[in-house]
Amino acid sequence: MVEAVLIDLFSLPTNLQNNIQGLLHNTLEAIEKWSSIHAPCVYVMCCQRQGSERKGEQEFLLPALRSFQSLKRKLEVVCAETTAAALYTIKQRLDEKDLSIIKVILPTLRKDLMKVYIDHLFTEVYQFEFEDLQVVSDCENLQISEHQHEGQMLPSQDVALIRSEIQKYLESLPSLKGELTILRSSLIPGDIFLHGFTTRTGGISYIPTLSSCNLFSSSKRRDPQVVVKENLRRLANAAGFNPEAFYRVKVDHANAVCIMGKREPDNYDGIVTNQKGVTLAAPGADCIPVLFADPIRRACGAAHSGWKGTLLGVSMATVNAMVSEYGCNIKDILVVLGPSVGPCCYKLPHESAEEFHRIDPKCVRLFDSASPYIDIRRATRILLERGGILPENIQDDSITDQHQNITFCTACHPDKFYSHFRDGTNFGTQIGFISIKD
Repeated sequence: MVEAVLIDLFSLPTNLQNNIQGLLHNTLEAIEKWSSIHAPCVYVMCCQRQGSERKGEQEFLLPALRSFQSLKRKLEVVCAETTAAALYTIKQRLDEKDLSIIKVILPTLRKDLMKVYIDHLFTEVYQFEFEDLQVVSDCENLQISEHQHEGQMLPSQDVALIRSEIQKYLESLPSLKGELTILRSSLIPGDIFLHGFTTRTGGISYIPTLSSCNLFSSSKRRDPQVVVKENLRRLANAAGFNPEAFYRVKVDHANAVCIMGKREPDNYDGIVTNQKGVTLAAPGADCIPVLFADPIRRACGAAHSGWKGTLLGVSMATVNAMVSEYGCNIKDILVVLGPSVGPCCYKLPHESAEEFHRIDPKCVRLFDSASPYIDIRRATRILLERGGILPENIQDDSITDQHQNITFCTACHPDKFYSHFRDGTNFGTQIGFISIKD
């Protein structure tokens, strides 16, 4: 069942005001007939000419809106200077109401253009169907070329213009939830390495569980890749790295490691490099983002360590890659564990807890319960020390000076961090990142 209807009047020329009002009236009449029981939300998208005011645009459309009482409460006119701005505003309205099934009624010549905007601004969470808005033949100056027909691919330059329009609009949006904040470790020397762990503030993601500096997009969440890219651009500006030389692990919850410059595996949870100016990153939303730095051989790495990766030894696999690839001495490698779910909050089924208990009984609390509390950080430290990393070269939540602590519990601090454990499937993601300075 359609949950929302978008009527695209954006490209219709202003010299056809009477026709536009008639089109809108007929379209709303049709919607009211086929949705008499469950009236959908209706959004009318139109162009706000430079120098005009939103109120004036709405008043112009009022004659066509007055008689539709069943739709009145769920009808909104959205005026903006660009299609990107109008459509993103409508996306916010849809997300506020948790709506996902949308019918788009638009001029035939706008369909392929609109599909490109939708592909960039929405994810697979949403379902779209399209219906033609019958426009009289003398409607000229539509914002699409006369020779363009439905079903044809848009020229690459048109797609590039749409991308540029979207990017420019997103860059203009204010940061949410305060300034962008980066946590840094005193263990990693700042004269050699650029590094940090992100928090959830300072981005443009507006959905509550994703706001505001979400740094991961997937088909199952409502934050599109363009929003994550804008959040990353803002992080890069604040931190001082190049977002075009940014490499994030391809999470598989295992222990494969990618060596920068060699063939990239399909999936991997660790990544290492000795190249300057290349930024490596690992995500975390309860799982541990782990950073590695060797100031002697000038090499670094990042790893994503959830409970499965911890048991599979992803952190030592990353260390071993630095040793074998770059000749690092294991005694020189520094390891920092970032914000992650703590033993205060994290539970696993008993059979999984048994594996942590075999590493060290102190990694498990309430071992005899059906879902014991697990300390994946302690397990990571123990496995690193057994592998040869010096205890003093590991920073985690066991640090003596709590003013230096950056290994906060993500589940305990909703104002600072995302948490899958706390927020459910539509969760946001922070990262740990590191690079060798030029």
